[in-house]
Amino acid sequence: MHLKQLSLVNFKNISGADLALGMKFNCFVGNNGSGKTSILDAVHYLSMCKSFLNPIDSQNIKRDQPFMVVSGTFFKEEEDEQVYCALKQDGKKQFKKNKKEYKRLIDHVGLFPSVIIAPTDADIINGGSDLRRKFLDSVISQLDREYLENLVQYNKALLQRNALLKYFRENRTYQADSLEIWNVQLAERGKLIYARRAAFLKDFISAFSTFYKSISGSVEEVGLVYESQLLDGDMLMLLQENVDKDRAATYTTVGIHKDDLSFTINDFQLKKFGSQGQQKSALVALKLAQFKVMHEKSGITPLLLLDDIFDKLDDDRVGQMLKLVGGKDFGQIFITDTHPERVAELLKDEKDVRVFPISKGEIQAD
Repeated sequence: MHLKQLSLVNFKNISGADLALGMKFNCFVGNNGSGKTSILDAVHYLSMCKSFLNPIDSQNIKRDQPFMVVSGTFFKEEEDEQVYCALKQDGKKQFKKNKKEYKRLIDHVGLFPSVIIAPTDADIINGGSDLRRKFLDSVISQLDREYLENLVQYNKALLQRNALLKYFRENRTYQADSLEIWNVQLAERGKLIYARRAAFLKDFISAFSTFYKSISGSVEEVGLVYESQLLDGDMLMLLQENVDKDRAATYTTVGIHKDDLSFTINDFQLKKFGSQGQQKSALVALKLAQFKVMHEKSGITPLLLLDDIFDKLDDDRVGQMLKLVGGKDFGQIFITDTHPERVAELLKDEKDVRVFPISKGEIQAD
């Protein structure tokens, strides 16, 4: 699968663009703030129905403009597929495939998979557990529609249970039967989500370790551990045992919404003891593992989006990474960088490379 053509109207700081893309390397070069990352974000929109930077759709419309459009033509399974997204200020997002509008956006997720590596990914290691769960959910959701459905329903039930706990506190009342209804729903959905996460991570952790060794030259040993309260307990029992704690806190303190991933390097916490280069290498390995597992399980070659990833990586690690992604297992790649000469040097031995200089939201065709 690859993206043949990309069109933008009033998307972020880009007034308009119509790009014919190459099948392998597509490089967008320019100063910070020029619009490079906006191109990758537009590709992410077509893949995931949303921005990877700003979850508020209306804020992705170019300032002082009434609407935005992102559209593209994918070539998948020997056929062209048209994907179209439009949004008006204060209006509903319209998403279509081959001119047919989706009733639910989740029906699009996973059809045109993508993997992005961006500077904001540092938060996966250094930020809170919610960001690591978000990463995990995003990957599995592109592969498993049932998982996504369960996740949506779990989050809805969680909101309802938390609202009920708050109601109990505010009204100085308590109804065990009402709470048990949400306990059962959370437990049923949570059990399925936990099982899917655990099964997915078995293959994923192995791929993560292998990619890190390739990038680092096996200098360090990294680890990735799945942490969940369900490892040692049944979720329904956990909810029932912690009801007093939940009533005091007025929110649900146990469940799969507390799951986490723990990163280590040489048996120490990566975020505390890893250098910037080591953390960056781990993030690249994490995303390449995502690519590998998604490719193997879906049979579709995802798009790979690399946003300013050459900073904080030494030349050897950059070289190892490009050797990996330049191989036959990887398909179409989008790269942004502030240094045109660096891109030219790094990809000098590649045959299929298109370079698009960008300045102040204006894109020059290759």
